[in-house]
Amino acid sequence: MFSRLTARKMLVAAVIPAVFGVYYAFALPGHTTANAAPQTSAQPAGKAASQHLPDFTRIVEENGPAVVNVSVSRSTRAAAQGPGPGNAQEDPLQEFLRRFGQQGPQGQGPQAEPEIQRGLGSGFIISADGIILTNAHVVAEATEITVKLTDRREFEAKVLGVDKRTDIAVLKIEAKNLPVVRIGHASELKVGEWVAAIGSPFGFENTITSGIVSAKARALPDENYVPFIQTDVAVNPGNSGGPLFNMDGEVVGVNSQIFSRTGGFMGLSFAIPIDVAVQVKDDLVKNGKVTRGRIGVQIQDVNQALANSFGLPKPQGALISGVEPGSPAEKAGLKSGDVVLGVNGKEINQLSELAGAIAATRPGNNARLQVWREGKSRDIDVKVAELLEPQKVAANSAGDPQTSAKLGLTLRELNSEERAQLKTDGGLVVQNVSGAAARAGIQAGDVILAFNDTPLKSIEQLKSLMKKTDKTVALLIQRDANRMYVPVQVG
Repeated sequence: MFSRLTARKMLVAAVIPAVFGVYYAFALPGHTTANAAPQTSAQPAGKAASQHLPDFTRIVEENGPAVVNVSVSRSTRAAAQGPGPGNAQEDPLQEFLRRFGQQGPQGQGPQAEPEIQRGLGSGFIISADGIILTNAHVVAEATEITVKLTDRREFEAKVLGVDKRTDIAVLKIEAKNLPVVRIGHASELKVGEWVAAIGSPFGFENTITSGIVSAKARALPDENYVPFIQTDVAVNPGNSGGPLFNMDGEVVGVNSQIFSRTGGFMGLSFAIPIDVAVQVKDDLVKNGKVTRGRIGVQIQDVNQALANSFGLPKPQGALISGVEPGSPAEKAGLKSGDVVLGVNGKEINQLSELAGAIAATRPGNNARLQVWREGKSRDIDVKVAELLEPQKVAANSAGDPQTSAKLGLTLRELNSEERAQLKTDGGLVVQNVSGAAARAGIQAGDVILAFNDTPLKSIEQLKSLMKKTDKTVALLIQRDANRMYVPVQVG
């Protein structure tokens, strides 16, 4: 089980907006640039520029017919129930709307009549007999799904499988000899490379937008199992589930999310690597579900301060911030404070790569981890188990506090019941926070479990350790169900 702190994000939900604006740009007549170089007949300016600009016409001609419009209908009965278990707050439709920064129908009372919510998304055909990939959030809780081709034919689609963790859904329509896309390899993408998206933003079918790969292997909040491709390709509501193409006309990703403070595109879009999507599709079609590996750890990225704390030459790898009791990781001897630098000979630079590597390992198989511990690298073999749902725990913050002035913390020791609840032998509850700890982001109610890689059992032990250091220390804290190392600069 992997987890990390959540942060605000925005998924591209395929809803039809009620109102949208159109803006125009005008050129001033007669305006010229004073220092413009004169053109020569031998090398026209337009021709010279065109030699360096990408041409997406072939991508559209070859792949446009294989990109489809996905229309869905949903009932909003659950959204009208008001607060309570199993109601609007947990309704997939509400989550669907929340991801795009909009609200569904508010509590209308238990007698409210159900309404039909309609949405739009995109998809692409990967098999001539009608297999289509799209986003799971596009078809979530749909009562009816219609797929429309570029030749205006429409088909009713059925869902073959959905995987919410990767946001991938597989649809099937009854048709033959359909146009299909060519599948590429996301692993071969390079940052700065040109890419293009085709989809139905705001319902405008078969629209192409372009940009570059901004980054690879992005880890997003709550999305540890997908090493997202970040681009600056314009992606808007309706693009969800559409393909991302490289300049060879191969699909390298499935457009899934944007980061936005307004609900519209702001230059940050994220696509699921096609390698991940195809693996999920194969599992769904063959087994009806996706089986993932787990080793039972919580992880976080390593920044410079944490690298300094653990003696790493540079920030790299995935830091283990928690190990589940009885898990494969514990049985193999992994500990909080270990930094995983590689899996089966493949280098790990960030947590998303570790999460993906373990998730892709079949349960029952072994994974060899290269681990940094106490200033040395070692190999540890772990037998991978099947992924389980995370368990949530909380810490009580009541008790008699003592103060650690150097850290800026007022602390108390956990009682026996709290230790049993948190499944730890020690731990110190933060009552109040100021100074260095406050600047580092530690909060009242956090439970400090370790000092660097030393488990904490008492306040006196913490004070003794603090006497030996005047530099950055890494405190392992538990906040709600999450464990993470927080670097605190005490010098």
